[in-house]
Amino acid sequence: MLIMSVKKLLAVSALIATATLVVEARQSLVDDHIDSMVMSHKIITIDGQPSKSQAYVDSVKSLIENFYYDQFRHFQDPDAPYFLFMSKDAQLAMGIGGCVRMRGYYDWGGAIPASGFAPYLIPMNPEPTQMRNFDTTPAGTCLFFRVIGRNKLLGYYQLYIEANFNGYQARGFELKKAYALINDFTIGYANSTFSDPAATPPTVDAQGPNNKISPTAVLVRWMPTVKDHWVFAVSGETPAPQIGADGQYAAKCNKWMPDWAAFVQYQWKRGQHVRLSGILRTLSYRNLVKEQNHNVAGWGVQLSSVAHPIPQLTTYLNASYGHGYESLGGDLLIGNYDLVADSSDPGKLYAPAAYGWSVGVQYNFTHSLFASVTASQSRYCPKGTIAPQEYRHGEFYAVNAFWNLTPRMQVGVEFDLGCRTDFSGESRWAKRVGAMAQFSF
Repeated sequence: MLIMSVKKLLAVSALIATATLVVEARQSLVDDHIDSMVMSHKIITIDGQPSKSQAYVDSVKSLIENFYYDQFRHFQDPDAPYFLFMSKDAQLAMGIGGCVRMRGYYDWGGAIPASGFAPYLIPMNPEPTQMRNFDTTPAGTCLFFRVIGRNKLLGYYQLYIEANFNGYQARGFELKKAYALINDFTIGYANSTFSDPAATPPTVDAQGPNNKISPTAVLVRWMPTVKDHWVFAVSGETPAPQIGADGQYAAKCNKWMPDWAAFVQYQWKRGQHVRLSGILRTLSYRNLVKEQNHNVAGWGVQLSSVAHPIPQLTTYLNASYGHGYESLGGDLLIGNYDLVADSSDPGKLYAPAAYGWSVGVQYNFTHSLFASVTASQSRYCPKGTIAPQEYRHGEFYAVNAFWNLTPRMQVGVEFDLGCRTDFSGESRWAKRVGAMAQFSF
């Protein structure tokens, strides 16, 4: 009996081990969708007939995958161009693409006065004429140009320019990104090293989680990969601080020192990682009472992750904390919170604390159909006496579903729920239903 039990136990253990290996060997449905995108491209060779060898096919696939497996790629970023111009040896790919994106939304119970669902903007005492609102926006529609190649002298390189219709009245054409990437170096207007767009849960709403760290800056970044699993980055970035100086007791000084950002990341597969990021800032102001200039250190840390525990499931985790980093994203980006007045000392400013977190879970029914749930919070933690009507914290919740009708056509629907709470203890909820359709080319 004992021998039979041991044999059964060994058999069950073998089955579990085999099943685990199968799950680990099988790629996620998100990766399956990326494969479908890669296969949807039309390749036009620019200097003769291409090779039909497997090495050429693999090289083409590798170049196109670089569009999608990007350390700073966000869910709402455009897909690779449908038509790609490729060199005969598959060492150069060039494409001009874009995305036509339309959103519609309906608010009730007190409308948020913006196309982005930001809890900070929830009206605490809404006007009777503004209780409901229906609107549409083409914001997020974009055009971009990208070149990816390999060269004996330069190695791997990439050029990228993107402009979005996000400007005046959500229709003005404005630059979103413009950078050059040569091997491990990035130079230009790009996502901050302190951000982790890939770890941000998918949403129909353009604003997304209310703790989202999403600055873009002109920067110089060095980002090497060590033994495939470890990625390190350090950068100097052009600052854009938001300082709450009233001009009577304190005044803003010119920025004179770059923001310094860095991260260390462990990745076990492409598109799956855990990252620890940090940023150090110099925030300057003049105390008009004492007629002195001061430099205050601002800093922030962020822990983020994106993973596929099983092929159908994707998890998104993000948490941040710091002093004087509020202008780098989320709800607090809307105000001037990097430096604020010290209520006990007129003319003195200090860097208040703030923190935020978000959790998202995505389930793919197929590689082209998925649903997700997101929860997030952003909290402002100043010291001293605070005005009762000042924002204290906000919550954001979203439930959505996305369907890729074709590899280049996507529709989505979403329900958003948000809450703003002030230091007085008063709070108010807001609700929104939104829909989106986008076409990539």
